[in-house]
Amino acid sequence: MLTANILSMKMPLSEALAVSLIGITTVIVILAVIACLILLVSKAIRAIEAKASSATAETPSSAPVAPVAPVAEGITAGQVDLIDTDEKTAAVIMAIVSNKSGIPLERLSFKSIKLIDDEKKGDETK
Repeated sequence: MLTANILSMKMPLSEALAVSLIGITTVIVILAVIACLILLVSKAIRAIEAKASSATAETPSSAPVAPVAPVAEGITAGQVDLIDTDEKTAAVIMAIVSNKSGIPLERLSFKSIKLIDDEKKGDETK
């Protein structure tokens, strides 16, 4: 019976608008508070990550780096035997090896560079 009485009551338009306005304002205020909390947490996490990354950057690595002596001008590492490859391809291979190993190119000594044919390699694996 109580629910029937509540449903049968009519609310004036001004009161209905006031209740709606209060509800919408409450939702907007709560969303603004949540957005501010997200911004604060995000800034705190960035500060912690920056502090951690700067701390790891300041600590020296465990492996000591050996000093590299400069190579005198005019000294070469010798001849490289190119087997089934051209000089341009060999130069690219030597540059890649130097880059990946971290050793300067003038400190490396190549004996030979041989082209391995993919067709022959494929036949051997079958």
